[in-house]
Amino acid sequence: MAASLFRLSRPRRVLLPLSALRLPLSTQPLPQPRDPSSPNSNRGLPAFLSFLAAAAAGGITGSVALCDAAPDHRVGGKDSTELVVRGERKRVPQQFIEELASFLGENLTVDYEERSFHGTPQNSFHKAVNVPDVVVFPKSQYEVRKIVMTCNKYKVPIVPYGGATSIEGHTLAPHGGVCIDMSSMKKIKSLHVEDMDVVVEPGVGWIELNEYLKPHGLFFPLDPVLGSTQPLCIALRRGPGATIGGMCATRCSGSLAVRYGTMRDNVINLQAVLPDGDVVKTGSRARKSAAGYDLTRLIIGSEGTLGVITEVTLRLQKLPSHSVVAMCNFQTVKDAADVAIASMHSGIQVSRVELLDEVQIRAINMANGKSLPEVPTLMFEFIGTEAYALEQTLLVQKIAAEHHGSDFVFVEEPNAKEELWKIRKEALWAGFAMKPDHEAMITDVCVPLSRLAECISVSKQLLDASPLTCLVIAHAGDGNFHTIILFDPSQEEERREAERLNHFMVHTALSMEGTCTGEHGVGTGKMKYLEKELGMESLRTMKRIKAALDPNNIMNPGKLIPPHVCI
Repeated sequence: MAASLFRLSRPRRVLLPLSALRLPLSTQPLPQPRDPSSPNSNRGLPAFLSFLAAAAAGGITGSVALCDAAPDHRVGGKDSTELVVRGERKRVPQQFIEELASFLGENLTVDYEERSFHGTPQNSFHKAVNVPDVVVFPKSQYEVRKIVMTCNKYKVPIVPYGGATSIEGHTLAPHGGVCIDMSSMKKIKSLHVEDMDVVVEPGVGWIELNEYLKPHGLFFPLDPVLGSTQPLCIALRRGPGATIGGMCATRCSGSLAVRYGTMRDNVINLQAVLPDGDVVKTGSRARKSAAGYDLTRLIIGSEGTLGVITEVTLRLQKLPSHSVVAMCNFQTVKDAADVAIASMHSGIQVSRVELLDEVQIRAINMANGKSLPEVPTLMFEFIGTEAYALEQTLLVQKIAAEHHGSDFVFVEEPNAKEELWKIRKEALWAGFAMKPDHEAMITDVCVPLSRLAECISVSKQLLDASPLTCLVIAHAGDGNFHTIILFDPSQEEERREAERLNHFMVHTALSMEGTCTGEHGVGTGKMKYLEKELGMESLRTMKRIKAALDPNNIMNPGKLIPPHVCI
């Protein structure tokens, strides 16, 4: 694990001076031009873009059948088993780079190592055949707007880039183009303590935001685990972890979602630069509004396919006056899941309910030298007044005893709570440490709460029978669970086995009216499941929206909407 992350520790390379921008963009050969007579050629694509926009606006009454141009419409689409994302890459014009450099100065680089870093996800096994041609570091909404307008003018693809903690290939650049690194836009613009909201730029990390808010008695209640800088990699990770812009783009959540909701519930409004350079503000600062379309929620979860987020107004919460952290062991995963469900049904206001299976506990013992019982384990957090939090804790203890729970412990002292909760916070990295030379395929299914125990139990039977090492972590209070499937990327049979397990769990969740992704987003990795989950008409509607706002298809192309969807 340490070896694989060491490359992330280096500081950002010095950006190339403008005089160096005429150097070749890559030391790697460009893909050979595609034969125009090939049935997969996309030379005719621009001629149809006007039809797309007209169809989206209802201006064409006939049937317009246009799919994304790609070497194979099944790559990333329905029934795809490919992990390497292909794309069409054309060398960007020198005039285009010079135009960007005219207003960005040295906040632009064509250095291959820097481009390769931005085109390689930190926490994902997904890969692309290409990397960005240019990486830019805007410092203002004005610069973002000029970058987007220039890209639209030259029809150059754009990939927005935040903390790079996403795991479904969101920041891949299969078509090359421009990677817009938003890390320089990290101002906290205004805090309204009495209104309990804050206005931030997209590059602000959620961890640093909460450090800023703590003296004011407030906090932002989303805590994506993959976006955390955990002890195992704190010296190795480059950047602040998940950023607010990326969290909006993927509609993420975390362990606190059971009480405070997901990103869509905690954003009041945002500003985004659309593909034509227009800047849209999606609402006012009022806590509720019935004025017009809900553009805020349209942008949240759009994964950079509709625009670049440049400002976000967030809903805040008061720091709890008291909290209790509890832990309990169980004989089976089903017993643990049943207690989580029963606790929610009882009306107990938990702030976290986390489930770890016996393999995950074993990983924690190995990584941290602990001697925890290697059995399925539930962890809870209760907040409120001291009396209320203790009352809720004792009620859950009673429920756990009725479902064969044992060794129920709870702590209230700050250091003890931190030490106990550290078990959960480091779980993912402990799992990676079990097989440091392996990669991880991480599932993200979510089902209605009443089906959680069944879904986990059915999945565990398959996982336990597999030759691969598989760990289960669940946000059990809202029906969302992850499986970390460790596989050797050099062994094709292991990769196929990991894909088989992932496929089984997704389809099991879909059969229970669940979803393929509760919080990680779609990117390239989950596109193949969307038709079964949402239906073709929903996907066509999404594609019409995309075509209407982005007729040149420059915004993060090849993501979110499956390539086989035609309009």
